[in-house]
Amino acid sequence: MAVRIHFTDDDLAQTRLAQAPDPMWEALLSMHMLQTDTASFVFGGWRQAVRRRLTAPLGALLRFAPPAGYSADFLTPAAGAGGLEAGAGALLSTPRRRLAHDLAELARAGRRLPSWAGRLAAGDADAVRHLGRLHRHWFATALAPWWSRIRSRFDTERALHGRYLAEGDLEGLLNTLHPGLVWRRPVLELTGLGVDRDVHLDGRGLLVLPSYFCWRRPTLLKDPALPCVVVYPMPHESALNATTGLRSLNALLGRTRAEILETVAGRGVTTTELAHDTGIAPATASHHIGILRKAGLLSTCRAGRVVLHTVTPLGLALLDGR
Repeated sequence: MAVRIHFTDDDLAQTRLAQAPDPMWEALLSMHMLQTDTASFVFGGWRQAVRRRLTAPLGALLRFAPPAGYSADFLTPAAGAGGLEAGAGALLSTPRRRLAHDLAELARAGRRLPSWAGRLAAGDADAVRHLGRLHRHWFATALAPWWSRIRSRFDTERALHGRYLAEGDLEGLLNTLHPGLVWRRPVLELTGLGVDRDVHLDGRGLLVLPSYFCWRRPTLLKDPALPCVVVYPMPHESALNATTGLRSLNALLGRTRAEILETVAGRGVTTTELAHDTGIAPATASHHIGILRKAGLLSTCRAGRVVLHTVTPLGLALLDGR
């Protein structure tokens, strides 16, 4: 069983890799993650911290996002690609038909909904604003304290794959994203979802979105009429230990290493590119990269024929003054 996404030539030309993490998708998928005990080696500390701060109203919000089966599509508007403010605004502007449709889908699946869900389905303005407030509360509670880490992992992932698009190698991109995504031109298959259906893009193109809280397998919206987004799990550096990193910060003393850290932040670079950008010899750049990597501040990984260096969450925290 698989979801098969059919591309035309126009769809291929419009396929793109997200520029930044989507706060609406991360919110939804983090709601899923909180309601399970999976991946404790990655999310255990986060889960404990959020559960300590969870309030009853936020518990009601979770009913729109059960960890298995259907979740309300209105929680992930396409405008979320533009950031939290754009996504939250789109959530408040959700058409009444979409609210009613998605809540009916949840009810058909036997989900117990909050007492105010009926008013929300009818498009009641107060209920919609209440939904918006709860969503912002969720982001502040479960995502904002970890957002720099999420962004850092996203930047690393985008650096790994963005070069395929820069070189016009779309098939190379689609073939290397995740084992659960199988590209057989002109069809992209999503496996492991337990459903069997075909999605025809018909010129709409595809947005490929790496996600921090997506786990094990890629996913997408149920309604094929909505903008098509394929969300897939980013790999996690679960072995990164902030305490160990802090003990190693003495290795960073010196202007050259600080400049290297600033140069690498937000993008992936090769050793040659880094040497050129900082005005030092490649051998010197390689030496400093090794020290920063041992300190837990840089990460190195292979993308095709090149080796890229990116900043870790600890390195980003240091640059942010934390």
